[in-house]
Amino acid sequence: AEIATFTKQEKVQYEESLKYYRDLKNSFDTAFEEGEMKGEIKGEIKKSKQVAINAIKKGFDNQIISELTGLSILEIEKIRKNLDL
Repeated sequence: AEIATFTKQEKVQYEESLKYYRDLKNSFDTAFEEGEMKGEIKGEIKKSKQVAINAIKKGFDNQIISELTGLSILEIEKIRKNLDL
């Protein structure tokens, strides 16, 4: 009801303010979602690397570990090298 009493200039300022707020909110929401997605990806990679470590300790070869985890052979070799087994 209060908006109905605005002058033309006040309505324009109100609309600009509302647009600015919505743009800012959308930016924050997008950044949050992207950050959340990156966190999930990092968690999946960490999980895959832990599975690889366990498989290396059990004597699995790199090809099988790659098939199980989705990690590349090169990544598995790096993990194996860091374990010094």
